[in-house]
Amino acid sequence: MMKVVNHKIPSVDGLGVMKGRHAFTDDFSDKHSLFIKVLRSPHAYARIVSIDCEAAKQLPGVEMVITHNDVPRIPFTRAGQGYPEPSPHDKFVLDEYVRYVGDEVLAVAADSPETCDKALELIQVQYQVLTPILNFEEAVDNEIILHPEPEIHEMFPIGFEPKRNIAASYEMHVGDIENVLKKSDVVIEETFFTQAQAHAMMEPHTVNARIDYQERLILYSATQTPYHVRRIISQGLGIPLSKIRVIKPRVGGGFGGKQAIHGEMLVSLVTYKTGKPSKMIYTRKEVFESSYTRHPMRMDVRLGATKDGILEAIDFKVLSDTGAYGEHALTVFMVVGSKVLPLYNKVKSVRFYGDVVYTNHTPAGAFRGYGAIQGNFGLESAIDMLCEKLGMDPIEFRQKNMMKETETSPIFAIMGEGTEGTAMDMDTCKLEECVETGARLIDWYKKYPRIDMGDKVKSVGMAIAMQGSGIPFIDMGSATIKLNDDGFYNLLIGATDIGQGSDTVLAQIAAEELMTTIDKMIVYSSDTDLTPFDVGAYASSTTYVSGNAVWKAAKQMKAALIKEAARILKTTEEQIEFDGVTFQNEKEESISLVDLSNQITYSEDQKQLSVTSSYVGHKSPPPFMAGFIEIDIDKETGEIDIVDYVSVVDCGTTINPKLAEGQVNGAIVQGLGMAIFEDVKYSQTGKLISNSFLNYKIPTRLDINKLTTVFVDSYEESGPFGAKSVGEIGIDTPPAAFANAVYNALGIRIKELPITPEKILLALKEKETN
Repeated sequence: MMKVVNHKIPSVDGLGVMKGRHAFTDDFSDKHSLFIKVLRSPHAYARIVSIDCEAAKQLPGVEMVITHNDVPRIPFTRAGQGYPEPSPHDKFVLDEYVRYVGDEVLAVAADSPETCDKALELIQVQYQVLTPILNFEEAVDNEIILHPEPEIHEMFPIGFEPKRNIAASYEMHVGDIENVLKKSDVVIEETFFTQAQAHAMMEPHTVNARIDYQERLILYSATQTPYHVRRIISQGLGIPLSKIRVIKPRVGGGFGGKQAIHGEMLVSLVTYKTGKPSKMIYTRKEVFESSYTRHPMRMDVRLGATKDGILEAIDFKVLSDTGAYGEHALTVFMVVGSKVLPLYNKVKSVRFYGDVVYTNHTPAGAFRGYGAIQGNFGLESAIDMLCEKLGMDPIEFRQKNMMKETETSPIFAIMGEGTEGTAMDMDTCKLEECVETGARLIDWYKKYPRIDMGDKVKSVGMAIAMQGSGIPFIDMGSATIKLNDDGFYNLLIGATDIGQGSDTVLAQIAAEELMTTIDKMIVYSSDTDLTPFDVGAYASSTTYVSGNAVWKAAKQMKAALIKEAARILKTTEEQIEFDGVTFQNEKEESISLVDLSNQITYSEDQKQLSVTSSYVGHKSPPPFMAGFIEIDIDKETGEIDIVDYVSVVDCGTTINPKLAEGQVNGAIVQGLGMAIFEDVKYSQTGKLISNSFLNYKIPTRLDINKLTTVFVDSYEESGPFGAKSVGEIGIDTPPAAFANAVYNALGIRIKELPITPEKILLALKEKETN
């Protein structure tokens, strides 16, 4: 029986944050900081002909004006990923060209925000306005080339063809897809579209910098990837890595939007050049227009099956819009395939291929779900359409064709999810139980496909999903555990808590192994000088990858403690019994942990007990989920009432069930936002219209009546205390489950997100006309 793990322990930072203690990035800015603001492009695509900033430079309080003539011309990627980065180096600190409305033209550093605003008003910029590409389906081989710069490059082959407006491309296949489709009894061919969802985190992108007494650049940044930020700044500005320290305080949400640099480069440049502290805080408009979105996609899906419901072929072609720059272009694209297509592992043939293209839209980047939510919408919608053509219950079809425990998929080996080119076996896959439990909780067989209630119709829909637990052979996490006098510990981790509670979860893992309480495990995280390396908070890696590092370190610390106790009690290590508080030998002689720690610190054979361990996964055990939605739709208005969303999840052991439930519920709400509410709108000239919460609707508690979340019993042997990831799995199913429920209710299939009441009404009218 575990005493700390699998218990609903409050977050280690919750009380302090609630009391308003200094915790977030701007709390640590120097009170004498220069303020930095950016002049942003009013055009979707233009060349800067001239900049007149002399009047601004003469304005009292202005420290400096930075243009593309004042910065190194070194291409880099803003994406916080492993090194060498799988994203093209296609961005400059500032450039002669601007490629979307909101792109950086220049920056002003001054003594107040008001002075910055006045200076920006005084600057005159002359543009040569160019014709933009605003339709990503027209980007490939367009006569307009968005990235003609000779310096840009890829770090290794990713299908980078900038002269064709292609940021990345990929293709894989198993079997002869055309032949298998030709021989299939039933074939469907459909196209699906997803939109450029906004992250909508509470805290905007925030960073501040100063020079310390060792003449080193110190940054406080609301980032998910402090070590990657340090490396990218060094690359882009030519500052030695040893001269940069990045500290990540508390973060008010990231969801992938902070898995990159946004403002860090300009703040670093200003402080490094002037020697003065500086800060930059994005406005909400800048967060919408000038940071990241989710990659919009078009998915062309072909499925082939036997007449008795055996899925034989999946053909999945994707076109992805990376916007103006190629951050995360390839990796998001590949997750569309690697974290979706293996769900149906019994097919004879599968093909996955396509391109990621440049357009003059706000750049796309990392976002919770990271391609899997787009792919899941396309595949799980198409699966229901295939079931309709077969006359087969969608649950029965999935139970017949989906991944099961001990099985595998050749896709794992091909797309890097296996061990040294071999396919990863599903040591834990409780998807069958997830589906059965979810069907029972939603009362599927009573409500499917619909219940007509007069003015309204009730229906249900469902989808299944899988994710991953870090990136095998690439993601590395580390942990240091230090014993202090009085018998408490410090846990030093590079893992990045961005509000999901990883500091708490990792402390629970260490406390469980060392048989202590959570208050005796003091956590310090995410300081590139003082904590060991970790890739950061992305790819659902923290619990599995960083957690395994913590677990290894805790085992090493326990062994070191027992060794010291054996020396003091004059016995062998095998004879020592330790319960987390007291060490006892075979003669029942004992010493407490408190006395041992004080003795080795102050009085006898003194030493500092400290251990460090690292972990790199050789597999990425997927969490699985079945999602079920119950909705009521008004047939006259198209108004949607979300009655319940049932999530049944296999994530292995829940280290902290309360935090795990919060992760799933939060992800479900974000997924429902993408499915129903979050409509991204551009003007004809490429300006983002939905650039504030006044015109970009995200779901609130009032929009969702009930969330039902259940975790099935599961234990992943390779995970810390049996855990897999849980951070992203919840977001994947809502778009497809909702689309399927709408079809079950009204007989209309909407294949472009979001599925709004307006689209429902238009589809109903079109159905009536036909």
